[in-house]
Amino acid sequence: MAAARGCARFPPVSDYDAPARARRTVAADLDGTLLASSSAFPYYFLVALEAGSYLRALALLLTAPLLLLLYTAVSEAAAIALLVFITFAGLPVRDVEAVARGVLPRHYAAGVRADTWAVFRGCADRRVVITASPATMVREFVREFLGAEVAGTELETCAGGKRFTGRIKAVLVGAKKKEVVERLFTGGDMPDVGLGDRDSDHDFMAICKEAYMVPPDRRAPRAAADALLSRAVFHDGRLVRRPDPAHALFALVYLPAGFLLALFRVFFNLLIPVHLVRHTYRLTGIHLAVRGTPPPAPRPGTPGSLFVCNHRTALDPIIISIALGRPVTCVTYSVSRLSTAISPIRAAALTRDRKADAARMAALLEEGDVVVCPEGTTCREQFLLRFSALFAELTDRIVPVALEARQGTYYGSTARGWKWLDPYFFYMNPRPGYEVTFLPVLRPEETCLAGGRSAVDVANHVQRVIAKELGFQCTALTRKDKYMKLAGNDGTVAAAEAKGSGKKFV
Repeated sequence: MAAARGCARFPPVSDYDAPARARRTVAADLDGTLLASSSAFPYYFLVALEAGSYLRALALLLTAPLLLLLYTAVSEAAAIALLVFITFAGLPVRDVEAVARGVLPRHYAAGVRADTWAVFRGCADRRVVITASPATMVREFVREFLGAEVAGTELETCAGGKRFTGRIKAVLVGAKKKEVVERLFTGGDMPDVGLGDRDSDHDFMAICKEAYMVPPDRRAPRAAADALLSRAVFHDGRLVRRPDPAHALFALVYLPAGFLLALFRVFFNLLIPVHLVRHTYRLTGIHLAVRGTPPPAPRPGTPGSLFVCNHRTALDPIIISIALGRPVTCVTYSVSRLSTAISPIRAAALTRDRKADAARMAALLEEGDVVVCPEGTTCREQFLLRFSALFAELTDRIVPVALEARQGTYYGSTARGWKWLDPYFFYMNPRPGYEVTFLPVLRPEETCLAGGRSAVDVANHVQRVIAKELGFQCTALTRKDKYMKLAGNDGTVAAAEAKGSGKKFV
């Protein structure tokens, strides 16, 4: 009924005629307007889970029926006040900002409506998002992906601004949105276009030069990822899917059982000879598809092959060993004692000293096959990070390997969380899977020693070969770029404050 009244007062966004006149400025609501879903609950849930804890997320989920009752029977402001308190009370500001920077943007970006984004983007001089959601939640997404300013609900802090109290200074709904628009657009020059989707948007829409209602439609076409002003190449958080209430409930309820299943999958398969693990994987619900023809196992007096793969999870070298049906050695810059103790393959730690690491890897190749992930860190999206060139200087027996991991509920990688749990989170997925494609060994003319090519040329060539096989995009982004973006450090040492990272696409 509310949507019907709104459409009667303002024309629908489908009536917007872009060529009719030039529009320079725009003010728009977020949830239900720029985003297809009118519910902000999944984003609060992500904050509660990733910056808080399992118990906080569970408490928020159990309160969802009460929040809905408050929203429909009392007021939007009352529901938001309770939602904010449960989500934010006591959380460190720094942790929430890290989630807003590394977790939320991917989920927000996947839900942007194509029709309202076309209108919003067309007003190139100034774009403003007016939202009841906390500004700290949406600021990074709005700035980076929509190229806009944000005016959102402001939260109180304590302990010198280091923690949220859970209280709100003022919920930005109804007349409060109008006041903010009037304050932002001084001198009486109000926005050329106003966009909203509910009655509480009418106040600010009425002072815009023209305004349009966005009819509710959860199935409205989404804006293509390339149509936004940025891409979510790097992101963090454990949940693969946007946690709508049903998905959030499954992720939390299944978690204890999933962890027990992961323990079984890990330790049961440790007892199985490596050449049989492909079969026991299938018995324990893990899908492993192997394509291509790998080189034969090394013989005495013959150096091993260097398998160069893209990096999807910490399990990549183990999966390659299982796909080969024989032991390999993986090289890594950091590995815990626990991981080394339970790893079914040999893990050799490097030092980041180029000469020492080159000598170490050359010695390992004399002993057998070696697996290296020259990206240096995992990437979840369909991109390949820059390949380190060190591997190309060591041998001509280079075998590119294309990997893709299937993770439906939990991600088996993290930048800020407990990394030792990464393999377990992968195995906690109900139906995890891997696809391993062994590509042809590099021809002599494609290598450094026999072909005379530079190490950088070889590394770039291998990156392109793997990207072509997977249908991924090559980038010049590095491990440091990822960790500066998601964790505020270079991936090797902790940093006190987060810093940004620019795009570096090739």
